[in-house]
Amino acid sequence: MDLEQAIRTRRTHKAFGADALDAATLDELFELARWAPNHHLTNPWRFRVLGPRSRERLMELAEAAQPGSAVKLRRAPTLVVVSVQSSGEEAQDREDLLATAVAAYIVLLGAHARGLAGYWRTVALLDQPGARELLGLDAQESPLGLLYLGAPVQEQRVPDRAPPGEFATYLD
Repeated sequence: MDLEQAIRTRRTHKAFGADALDAATLDELFELARWAPNHHLTNPWRFRVLGPRSRERLMELAEAAQPGSAVKLRRAPTLVVVSVQSSGEEAQDREDLLATAVAAYIVLLGAHARGLAGYWRTVALLDQPGARELLGLDAQESPLGLLYLGAPVQEQRVPDRAPPGEFATYLD
Protein backbone atom coordinates (compact mmCIF):
# COMPACT_ATOMS: atom_id res chain seq x y z
CA MET A 1 0.00 0.00 0.00
CA ASP A 2 1.46 3.36 -0.94
CA LEU A 3 1.31 6.42 1.29
CA GLU A 4 -1.51 8.23 -0.51
CA GLN A 5 -3.65 5.11 -0.55
CA ALA A 6 -3.02 4.57 3.17
CA ILE A 7 -4.02 8.15 3.99
CA ARG A 8 -7.15 8.03 1.84
CA THR A 9 -8.36 4.61 2.98
CA ARG A 10 -7.60 4.58 6.72
CA ARG A 11 -10.84 4.71 8.69
CA THR A 12 -11.95 4.73 12.30
CA HIS A 13 -13.00 1.22 13.28
CA LYS A 14 -14.91 0.37 16.42
CA ALA A 15 -15.44 -3.35 15.79
CA PHE A 16 -12.45 -5.67 15.99
CA GLY A 17 -11.56 -9.33 15.94
CA ALA A 18 -10.64 -10.96 19.25
CA ASP A 19 -6.88 -11.37 18.85
CA ALA A 20 -4.52 -8.85 20.43
CA LEU A 21 -1.57 -7.62 18.39
CA ASP A 22 1.69 -9.33 19.20
CA ALA A 23 4.62 -7.39 20.65
CA ALA A 24 6.63 -7.69 17.43
CA THR A 25 3.91 -5.94 15.40
CA LEU A 26 3.51 -3.26 18.04
CA ASP A 27 7.26 -2.71 18.12
CA GLU A 28 7.22 -2.26 14.31
CA LEU A 29 4.50 0.38 14.68
CA PHE A 30 6.37 2.17 17.47
CA GLU A 31 9.54 2.07 15.39
CA LEU A 32 7.66 3.89 12.63
CA ALA A 33 6.30 6.42 15.14
CA ARG A 34 9.79 7.42 16.22
CA TRP A 35 10.25 9.00 12.78
CA ALA A 36 7.62 11.65 13.50
CA PRO A 37 9.10 15.12 13.10
CA ASN A 38 9.97 16.62 16.47
CA HIS A 39 11.77 19.87 17.22
CA HIS A 40 15.23 19.30 18.75
CA LEU A 41 14.70 15.52 18.45
CA THR A 42 13.12 15.36 21.90
CA ASN A 43 11.21 12.13 21.13
CA PRO A 44 8.48 13.22 23.55
CA TRP A 45 5.98 10.43 22.84
CA ARG A 46 5.37 7.53 25.15
CA PHE A 47 3.34 4.41 24.37
CA ARG A 48 1.99 2.04 27.02
CA VAL A 49 0.34 -1.19 25.89
CA LEU A 50 -2.34 -2.28 28.33
CA GLY A 51 -2.27 -5.95 29.26
CA PRO A 52 -5.28 -7.80 30.69
CA ARG A 53 -4.74 -6.74 34.32
CA SER A 54 -4.06 -3.07 33.57
CA ARG A 55 -7.08 -2.96 31.23
CA GLU A 56 -9.32 -4.49 33.92
CA ARG A 57 -8.08 -2.01 36.49
CA LEU A 58 -8.62 0.90 34.08
CA MET A 59 -12.13 -0.42 33.42
CA GLU A 60 -12.82 -0.44 37.17
CA LEU A 61 -11.66 3.18 37.39
CA ALA A 62 -13.81 4.12 34.37
CA GLU A 63 -16.86 2.44 35.82
CA ALA A 64 -16.38 4.18 39.17
CA ALA A 65 -16.02 7.56 37.45
CA GLN A 66 -18.92 7.11 35.04
CA PRO A 67 -21.11 4.00 35.21
CA GLY A 68 -21.43 2.31 31.83
CA SER A 69 -18.30 3.88 30.36
CA ALA A 70 -16.01 0.88 30.84
CA VAL A 71 -17.59 -1.01 27.94
CA LYS A 72 -15.75 1.23 25.47
CA LEU A 73 -12.46 -0.11 26.82
CA ARG A 74 -13.42 -3.58 25.54
CA ARG A 75 -13.87 -2.56 21.90
CA ALA A 76 -10.41 -3.53 20.68
CA PRO A 77 -8.13 -6.39 21.68
CA THR A 78 -5.14 -4.04 21.95
CA LEU A 79 -5.18 -0.71 23.76
CA VAL A 80 -2.23 1.66 23.68
CA VAL A 81 -2.05 4.76 25.87
CA VAL A 82 -0.33 7.65 24.09
CA SER A 83 1.25 10.34 26.24
CA VAL A 84 3.67 13.21 25.85
CA GLN A 85 6.64 14.04 28.05
CA SER A 86 6.78 17.77 28.83
CA SER A 87 9.86 19.89 29.39
CA GLY A 88 8.20 22.78 31.21
CA GLU A 89 9.15 25.19 28.45
CA GLU A 90 5.96 26.43 26.78
CA ALA A 91 7.10 26.61 23.14
CA GLN A 92 8.89 23.23 23.29
CA ASP A 93 5.92 21.60 25.01
CA ARG A 94 3.59 22.77 22.23
CA GLU A 95 5.97 21.36 19.62
CA ASP A 96 6.18 18.10 21.56
CA LEU A 97 2.41 17.80 21.91
CA LEU A 98 1.96 18.17 18.16
CA ALA A 99 4.83 15.78 17.42
CA THR A 100 3.22 13.18 19.68
CA ALA A 101 -0.07 13.54 17.83
CA VAL A 102 1.80 12.90 14.56
CA ALA A 103 3.50 9.85 16.08
CA ALA A 104 0.09 8.47 17.14
CA TYR A 105 -1.23 8.96 13.60
CA ILE A 106 1.81 7.18 12.21
CA VAL A 107 0.92 4.18 14.39
CA LEU A 108 -2.62 4.23 12.96
CA LEU A 109 -1.34 4.50 9.38
CA GLY A 110 1.22 1.77 9.95
CA ALA A 111 -1.45 -0.51 11.39
CA HIS A 112 -3.71 0.19 8.42
CA ALA A 113 -0.90 -0.57 5.97
CA ARG A 114 -0.63 -3.99 7.67
CA GLY A 115 -4.35 -4.68 7.18
CA LEU A 116 -5.21 -3.80 10.77
CA ALA A 117 -7.87 -1.46 12.08
CA GLY A 118 -7.66 1.25 14.67
CA TYR A 119 -8.88 4.49 16.06
CA TRP A 120 -7.75 7.21 18.41
CA ARG A 121 -9.97 8.23 21.31
CA THR A 122 -9.30 10.95 23.84
CA VAL A 123 -10.23 9.77 27.32
CA ALA A 124 -10.42 12.26 30.21
CA LEU A 125 -10.15 9.36 32.67
CA LEU A 126 -6.47 8.91 31.75
CA ASP A 127 -5.61 12.17 33.51
CA GLN A 128 -7.36 11.24 36.77
CA PRO A 129 -5.05 10.44 39.72
CA GLY A 130 -5.92 6.72 39.88
CA ALA A 131 -5.38 6.22 36.15
CA ARG A 132 -2.16 8.26 36.18
CA GLU A 133 -0.85 6.03 38.96
CA LEU A 134 -1.94 2.85 37.19
CA LEU A 135 -0.21 3.98 33.99
CA GLY A 136 2.93 5.20 35.74
CA LEU A 137 2.57 8.77 34.43
CA ASP A 138 4.86 11.21 36.19
CA ALA A 139 4.08 14.89 36.74
CA GLN A 140 5.78 15.87 33.45
CA GLU A 141 3.75 13.44 31.35
CA SER A 142 0.29 14.12 29.89
CA PRO A 143 -1.95 11.48 28.34
CA LEU A 144 -3.27 12.26 24.87
CA GLY A 145 -5.56 9.29 24.47
CA LEU A 146 -5.97 5.66 23.59
CA LEU A 147 -5.21 3.88 20.36
CA TYR A 148 -7.56 0.97 19.77
CA LEU A 149 -5.94 -1.63 17.51
CA GLY A 150 -6.85 -5.03 16.10
CA ALA A 151 -8.08 -6.91 13.06
CA PRO A 152 -11.05 -5.29 11.30
CA VAL A 153 -14.34 -7.19 11.20
CA GLN A 154 -16.15 -4.89 8.78
CA GLU A 155 -15.51 -2.35 6.06
CA GLN A 156 -15.98 1.29 6.91
CA ARG A 157 -17.70 3.70 4.56
CA VAL A 158 -15.72 6.53 3.05
CA PRO A 159 -17.11 9.80 4.44
CA ASP A 160 -17.45 12.87 2.28
CA ARG A 161 -14.59 15.28 2.69
CA ALA A 162 -14.50 19.00 2.04
CA PRO A 163 -12.42 19.97 -1.01
CA PRO A 164 -9.18 21.90 -0.34
CA GLY A 165 -10.79 25.12 -1.57
CA GLU A 166 -12.93 25.12 1.58
CA PHE A 167 -10.04 25.00 4.03
CA ALA A 168 -6.87 26.10 2.22
CA THR A 169 -5.99 29.73 1.62
CA TYR A 170 -3.13 30.97 -0.54
CA LEU A 171 -1.65 34.21 0.76
CA ASP A 172 0.29 36.67 -1.31
